[in-house]
Amino acid sequence: MATSEPVQESLMLDYPQPSKPRVLLAASGSVAAIKFESLCRSFSEWAEVRAVATKASLHFVDRQSLPSGVVLYTDDDEWSTWKKIGDEVLHIELRKWADIMVIAPLSANTLAKIAGGLCDNLLTCIVRAWDYRKPLFVAPAMNTFMWNNPFTERHLQTISQLGISSIPPVTKMLACGDYGNGAMAETSQIYAFVRLACKPRTHDACSSLVNPVNNDLPSS
Repeated sequence: MATSEPVQESLMLDYPQPSKPRVLLAASGSVAAIKFESLCRSFSEWAEVRAVATKASLHFVDRQSLPSGVVLYTDDDEWSTWKKIGDEVLHIELRKWADIMVIAPLSANTLAKIAGGLCDNLLTCIVRAWDYRKPLFVAPAMNTFMWNNPFTERHLQTISQLGISSIPPVTKMLACGDYGNGAMAETSQIYAFVRLACKPRTHDACSSLVNPVNNDLPSS
């Protein structure tokens, strides 16, 4: 089961060279977040994993099912770990800790926030502070009508310019009963995509991102 620990203890910010890459997995508020546990298990086989969940995603993320040793951070932790001037700030410490960040699922709302530079929760604060020399991957998940909305294409183009790589959604029967594109890629596909992108690198070389992949943008 996932653990919840004070940031000062869990991050161990003396930065020793780890034997595995440090991957920060994040879930935003999409029903696809029910697969977050599977995503954490996949990455835990390869990397040291920490997890972040937005308030909305907690409707779908089962904390108790997350792999043992994976610390899950929420917006509440952002505030509870800071007491006074000089204390560590959680979103900054997680940004420093991670070699790679993966947001899966990426909801339409969080996509819009990132594209607009908004940072009103733990996840978006990490992205706003992110060092874009390090890989950041997103796996969008939304209804087909939202995926095909012109805003989505604009927002994907904006985040691509930052160096964020998008793992395209797939066409299938959606949770709402509609059939179409917009479903999050399978967790095995997300894992394979990230592994392939980072394959030539050692963990510390992952801070140098290859050119962003050619995102499959939605049609307007």
